[in-house]
Amino acid sequence: MTSDLHTSPAVTATEVRVLEGPNLYFPKPAVKVTLDLTAYLEADKDIVRRVARTAGLGAIQAGSPGTEQRQRVIARLAERAVRRVSVGSGTGRLGVRSRSGGDRSVVVVSFVWRRRGPAQALGESVAPVLAAWLEGRDVVDEQAALVREAPDGPPARIVTPRIPVASITGTNGKTSTTRLLAHIAMTSGKHTAWSSTDGVVDHGTMIEPGDFSGPAGARGVLGAPGVEIGILETARGGMLLKGLGVAHNDVSVVTNVTADHLGLQGVDTIDQLAEVKAIITRATRPGGWTVLNGDDPRVWAMRTGSPAKPWVFSLDANSPAIREALGLGGRAITVLDDRVTVITDSGVPDRLVPVVDVPMTISGLSRHNVANVLAATAAALALGIDRAAVIEGLRTFRPDAALNPGRMNTYTAPGGMGGMGGTCTIVVDLAHNEAGLEALMDVAEGLRQPGSRIHLGLGAGGDRSDEILENLGEIAGHRADHIVAAHKAHYLRGRTMDNLEAHLRVGLRRAGVADIDSFETELTGLKALVEVAHDGDVVAIMCHSEREEIYDWLAEIGAVADSAASIRRKVILARGEHEAEEAITALWEDEDAERRIVTGTALYAAYPDDARIAYEYGGTFDSAGQPERAIALYREALSGGLREPFRHRAIIQMASSLRNAGEHAEAITLLDDLSQDRPDSIGIAGFRALALHSAGRSEEALGSLLAAVAHGSMDEDVLRYRRSLTAYAEELGRAARSSD
Repeated sequence: MTSDLHTSPAVTATEVRVLEGPNLYFPKPAVKVTLDLTAYLEADKDIVRRVARTAGLGAIQAGSPGTEQRQRVIARLAERAVRRVSVGSGTGRLGVRSRSGGDRSVVVVSFVWRRRGPAQALGESVAPVLAAWLEGRDVVDEQAALVREAPDGPPARIVTPRIPVASITGTNGKTSTTRLLAHIAMTSGKHTAWSSTDGVVDHGTMIEPGDFSGPAGARGVLGAPGVEIGILETARGGMLLKGLGVAHNDVSVVTNVTADHLGLQGVDTIDQLAEVKAIITRATRPGGWTVLNGDDPRVWAMRTGSPAKPWVFSLDANSPAIREALGLGGRAITVLDDRVTVITDSGVPDRLVPVVDVPMTISGLSRHNVANVLAATAAALALGIDRAAVIEGLRTFRPDAALNPGRMNTYTAPGGMGGMGGTCTIVVDLAHNEAGLEALMDVAEGLRQPGSRIHLGLGAGGDRSDEILENLGEIAGHRADHIVAAHKAHYLRGRTMDNLEAHLRVGLRRAGVADIDSFETELTGLKALVEVAHDGDVVAIMCHSEREEIYDWLAEIGAVADSAASIRRKVILARGEHEAEEAITALWEDEDAERRIVTGTALYAAYPDDARIAYEYGGTFDSAGQPERAIALYREALSGGLREPFRHRAIIQMASSLRNAGEHAEAITLLDDLSQDRPDSIGIAGFRALALHSAGRSEEALGSLLAAVAHGSMDEDVLRYRRSLTAYAEELGRAARSSD
């Protein structure tokens, strides 16, 4: 609650705000008064000393006008004004704190409250008292009378939980962590309600859509009938404007703190933002747990202000924070030998589940989601949820539109390119700041197949600073192959599209990207990207305002949400491997040709319509001297979309088999075409020479092979005699042509 502004010629109270719950200043309801004390900052030293005596401070070092010392003095004067009026109104003991604002003329003074009306009146008294002191008057008694006469007003709307509650905050990952923790709690059989930027959800049913990451969300969660566990996403805005929505929590989680929304509500630096995020840790019960990111120094530092035990999560199993947490009687969770693992002072690690079996991690590709998984797992165990239920929840939470909308949702969709066929991967993610975009690019890079491209729909909300917008453009320019601007018309927040895009383009130019196409919506930008996507490409869209429209369009074009298995397959393919790579390796390690065919037959049956397996299966017949069967399988692999580096190998092997089967003309044609694409390949030249020789064109075969050796070999003798070898090759070529 905020009062009207109070102004005098000398002093201005720019805000008197009633905070309902634990806040930046106190672990209980408080009033925050923001004062513009320019007159005090610029006043003569003697005037400030006189006011200090009136306020009861005695002798002080007033500091020169405009200095930091002067700002400290006027902060003390503001605090003293509150105490004098409080005593005059009959309250002898009152928690009061003051701090400097962003500008030297600004001071914030805060105090706890029990009765709303008198507290509001006390807050409104500060500016008149300070103004009168500056003018040589004292109005403390009359302001105290106004405080005494104020009606009590309604009580604080803070909720005291009667069930286990977890509060989750951070710059990135808090929504995903909230959703995963809620899923785990429901998997355990507990009636779970949670709130987030999407709304209030009662055991999977949305009961109130909208941004409920503040106190209203806490009231909705804890008021749900029959709720047994409450999970609260807690954004910084609610904590600053209203205070925490609950009197305490049992588990607090802080995912990270990075530069985002700076310059708003008096938060100008990352350190100040970290101080705000730490509110939930100070409100954690002494018998509870504070789950902190040990890889973020600002977050890990919050352990010192929390009454609860620390439970650190870290991607580094050797992190010093883990040793420190255990030394403090806490716990740790990390990735040890590719498994989500809990560590206690017992020295016996509890290996819960392989990271690759947790769908939210995108087969371990999404490092920031691995961190979110660690945080949610620790929080679930800290809430007392059964270990088996935690593991089951981790295995069954899919990063799709149903369970985690807008966060690394991946789809397989038909590619564009005028109906040329093939599929591309589409990734839909919020990616609302630099860290989010880097994470999105990490996933896109890990999903694209060799030789494919990353297409990006770049956009941001207008409440990002110019610097952040330019940094987003630079990240995109360095990491994506094709970029379009995909705007968010409903989130311009005071900017124009042209202004926002101009800053994105500054960053793009820093990365060497001269120009991009621009689209007014996220959906139209996505459509344009998919239209030009080749088979194996990845299309990433920074999606915020049109999530549902994008989901509807994906359904229309036949896009399919990726399962954990399909994501794992894509990750393996992106590494240039096959999910049956070990079996393929074992196949070719077998020296027995007939046994290879038997093994290949089993693989071919296990992976129907798989171009790579058809290619390898064809090779077993090729090596066993059965060219006709090999040729048919090579054709199947090539028509089935076999990708490099296997595609050109299949053409070479098929041409060789065709030569052995007497089909010389087709073999030569295939190798002619392939040599045009790979003119420096001596291997292709060798197989082409063999085909020419088998076709009775021996002089041409020798000449073409000599030419390839002369052109491409780095052998010392070839380098010495390159001119002669080239001349002989040309002579043989002329002879072959004349004989034709």
